[in-house]
Formats: sequence, C-alpha cells, structure tokens
Amino acid sequence: MTGSVPSRHHDIADDLRHQITTRRLKPGERLTSEVGLAAQYKVSTVTLRRALAVLQGEGLVEKIHGKGNFVRRPRRKIMYVAGWGTLDPWTAAEPTVRVTVRSTTVPASVHLTTLLKVPTGSPLAEYTCLSLEQGTPHGLARVYIPRDLALAGVLDDDSASREAVTRFAVLGPSSATIRETVCARSPTPDEASALRIGSTTAVLAITRIATDSTGRVIEAALLTFPGDRADAVFTAHHVFDERQTEE
Repeated sequence: MTGSVPSRHHDIADDLRHQITTRRLKPGERLTSEVGLAAQYKVSTVTLRRALAVLQGEGLVEKIHGKGNFVRRPRRKIMYVAGWGTLDPWTAAEPTVRVTVRSTTVPASVHLTTLLKVPTGSPLAEYTCLSLEQGTPHGLARVYIPRDLALAGVLDDDSASREAVTRFAVLGPSSATIRETVCARSPTPDEASALRIGSTTAVLAITRIATDSTGRVIEAALLTFPGDRADAVFTAHHVFDERQTEE
C-alpha cells in the first residue's frame, strides 16, 4: 500500500514553521509578501496562501488586513473568573492593555428582548468594548443596559465614560446577582474580524445577566474570547446543613 504524498503547501508550512520555531523569523516580524513567497517556493499564490492558512490556524502567523502576514507574538493567557465578573483583559492594573469603547443607543432586538426581559424595540445603551495589548485584540464585550439605567454621560466616548463602562457595565454593580452561561462556538464574522482570528478558531462565549434585588435585569453582557488563549475559572462553594453540626 502506497502512503499519501504530502501536499506542497504542507512542505511550505513545515519550512516556515521551522524558521519561526528556531527564531530565524522573529516574533512580530513581517513575512515576505505572498507574491514574493510564492516566487521563492515556486508555487502559485493559491498554494502559498493554503500554507499560510495552516500556520494561521496554529496561531504562528497573523494576517493583518492591509499590512501583510506577521509572526505572531506570544500571547498572554486570558483568565476569566466566573461568578465575580473579573475580566482580566479589562483590568486597569495592566499598563500594556488598552480598552477601546464605542457607545450608542439601540432598540432591543428579539434576542436582547429575551435576555433583558424588555419589550421589543425598547431603548438600550450599547457599549462595544475591545481590549488590546500592543495592538493585538484580547477580548470583545458587547454590554447592554436599559437606557434609563445608563450612567449620566456614559454614552460619550471619552476617558470618563470608558472608566465608567469598565467599572460598571463590564464588572457589574456589587449588589447584583450574576448568572453566566458559557459555551464554545465558532465566531461570527464580526467577532472574527474584531479579534483577528480565523473563522475556524473556536471562541469562548460568555453571556452574563445581572439582576437587582427586585429581579429586574439591569445588564446583559456578551463576552467573546479567542478559544485558544482563554480559560474560564469556576469556584464551587460547599453548602452544608448547619443542623448536621449540632448533632
């Protein structure tokens, strides 16, 4: 029985991978243009792009639209501590992490109507938050709050509103009850574009619902992280029956 012959694009991927792992190509370095690499390996640009797609899927190469292909820098692991609303990439303690915030008012869609338990079309404050480290996306959050609960001035895209969003909208008020649903799934086209990941890279998706003491939903946050770099940490608290300790 004859074994299968490796495709040419796998040979090219192997060679580039070796150059990256031996640091002949250094983190952050821009690769030769796709046309130049195709000429170097004597293949078509279609074959060359298939080779690059392999490395992009492995997280070794990152393609930045309009700039080219780059050796991907080692990424800091993203840690999400469930139940506490601790979102590592958003913390102000990280000087290398920058958070961009876009805010607007939107009518509640059918999906948001279900999450926030408001009538369809109700006005919601929407905050789209993207965390970046040295220009590389770490996480994406879309936070929705009933418009009457939005903090004064928080819909202005300035530093004050960014601080308010990261402390209130993303972390949630301390008195709120938080319910989180976690799943792994394929990214939407918008998420893949914002996080600069391939459509085949799974994402860790977290839906956070915060309710106040009256049971009113005061926040719905849709958080998305690259699945190959994110860990969600859950802490279980043992509940014991006090009557057993009295026996």
